[in-house]
Amino acid sequence: MKEQELTKEESLALIGRMISQAKANYSKGSSIYFLLWGWVVLVANLGHYLIQKFNWFDKPWLIWIITIPAIIYTIIQSIRDSKRSMVVTHLDRLYGHVWMISGIGIVASIMFMSQINYYHNAFILLFAMGGTYISGQMLRFRPLVMGAFALLVSGIVCFNVSMVDQYLVGAIGILLGYLIPGYILKSKESE
Repeated sequence: MKEQELTKEESLALIGRMISQAKANYSKGSSIYFLLWGWVVLVANLGHYLIQKFNWFDKPWLIWIITIPAIIYTIIQSIRDSKRSMVVTHLDRLYGHVWMISGIGIVASIMFMSQINYYHNAFILLFAMGGTYISGQMLRFRPLVMGAFALLVSGIVCFNVSMVDQYLVGAIGILLGYLIPGYILKSKESE
């Protein structure tokens, strides 16, 4: 069977369709992850801050257990999303890899927080900034790009405040970097 040669216009149209398909694949339902993780991390940061600031409990870090169900949900939902996708493009895989590497960086920051003088929240926000910025660029969605900037500023501020205050700064960063863009993205998805 002979392969058909595409004209320049047909090639550009094919590339355009592939990019549109990839964008549709990873933009459809992306808001759920920003909203889920936004709320979970906001609540955990604020809870940790209040518990430690006012000495309500001697193990404020236990509040972070609320991330476990979010991790499980994210894994299950990601698997379901990938099975539902009719076409998996290179950009789809790239989108997944961006968040996988951001997650690995976040886990490493948590595992080695004592070695980084407990500035883990700063590093976590910076890794989240990277994933959010790349997602915003891939989706061509300016609120995520601006959210990434808020995460960057929050991460830098965390290096300059006390360990306890990092949690308050982290909550503000997540509100501006995940939740607000996440709700805007959700409204765009339903259009």
